[in-house]
Amino acid sequence: MISVDDGLTPQDLLPAIDKMWAASADRLDRIEGRWQVGAPSPVFTIKGEYQAQGWTDWTQGFQYGSLILQYDATGDARYLELGRQRTADCMAPHVTHAGVHDHGFNNISTYGALLRLANEGRHDASEWERRFYEMAIKASGSVQALRWSTTKSGDGYIYSFNGPQSLFVDTIRSCRALAVAHQLGHKLMGERDEPICLLERIVKHARATAQYNIWYGEDRDTYDLLGRTAHESLFNVNNGDYRCPSTQQGYSPFSTWTRGLSWAMVGYPEQLEWLATRPDSELEPLGGRAEVEGVFLKAARATCDFFIQHTPVCGVPYWDTGAPGLAAMGDYLDRPADPYNDHEPVDSSAAAIGVQGLIRLANLLDARGETADAQRYRQAGLTSLRTLLDGPYLSTGSNHEGLLLHSIYHRPNGWDYQAPGQGVPNGEACMWGDYHLREAALLVQRLAKNEPYYTFFGPTE
Repeated sequence: MISVDDGLTPQDLLPAIDKMWAASADRLDRIEGRWQVGAPSPVFTIKGEYQAQGWTDWTQGFQYGSLILQYDATGDARYLELGRQRTADCMAPHVTHAGVHDHGFNNISTYGALLRLANEGRHDASEWERRFYEMAIKASGSVQALRWSTTKSGDGYIYSFNGPQSLFVDTIRSCRALAVAHQLGHKLMGERDEPICLLERIVKHARATAQYNIWYGEDRDTYDLLGRTAHESLFNVNNGDYRCPSTQQGYSPFSTWTRGLSWAMVGYPEQLEWLATRPDSELEPLGGRAEVEGVFLKAARATCDFFIQHTPVCGVPYWDTGAPGLAAMGDYLDRPADPYNDHEPVDSSAAAIGVQGLIRLANLLDARGETADAQRYRQAGLTSLRTLLDGPYLSTGSNHEGLLLHSIYHRPNGWDYQAPGQGVPNGEACMWGDYHLREAALLVQRLAKNEPYYTFFGPTE
């Protein structure tokens, strides 16, 4: 269980955040200097150097989005110009990529971030540049929303790259593409010009994810633990029946792959922040604000509670809560995670993603007057981030292209590099881990400096 530091403040983390941005600039420069524009995207490091890894191209938005975050945090205009250029030159294929569920990762991290900064007055985008970003997001949200399967209840879900039978927990965070497209006034047009509401698809997808990919300790099955998540849910596409939990990257359908958990932790609070900007009238046909937000908030609380309970005291989890080697590690939750153990790897990227979920949930609860719970979630997030901003997780040496060390990509497939003499993979980085450490640091930095609160959708006026 995370040993929450109740006295830690965002301001306390500013020196470590500044150190992180300095290391981040070095990493971005080295990747830009070595990585050919238009080449397959960097995914994770092997012996400290970023490598491509074929599956789906879901990390290029993190690569170029990191340039934009660097500018956002430091004001160094060189990174803004690089981010603008790389987005314009390289990201168009992601906008119309009909074969993936990752539009919110790739396109909101690039086109969306640039539009947000323009709307915040942080860069002088012309009217046509803004229109360019808006058109990309409208198209991206629509293409994402087209990957639609219906459930027997009448809801539905954006299906994963595995096909129409597959609902991934990850995709709740990729719904950002639909949210910004809807915010821009866009609708998906179907057969015979039928308008399809993107907000409706977000809500239905989120309800299905909450119902089938998250457990609440309500005796759903033998392994029903509050906040446990399954990476994947499988359905009979002939009639929409739910069949069973599954996993691609976790150990078991009945254990919790911690990066999947973290996607839900941040995805639901982010959507709640965005829903707060929408008029009640838009939510009435979907059950009303109280019902919709109740589902989202229940999922957010459950997953964040599970993370706090099932993560070691330092705030960095192992890659799966049911990983078999954990049984040989004794009371591993009662001491800091050990990346160099001989049994199971940690996943720092899950922590980096989860930090935002904890802090954003805290801010939502503060607004509702639930200050005690808000304090618990916020302090857990700050405690976890403090760990990530220091050794052995923050990479500050000159021999590594990664920023956040000890992340895991695909343990079952054996894709992660394991150095000779090490019992498990460790010491390597991944593009989403680096990106989300930067994003979490930007969120906390803005809180510490009383700057505008950072959201994926930016100012709504």
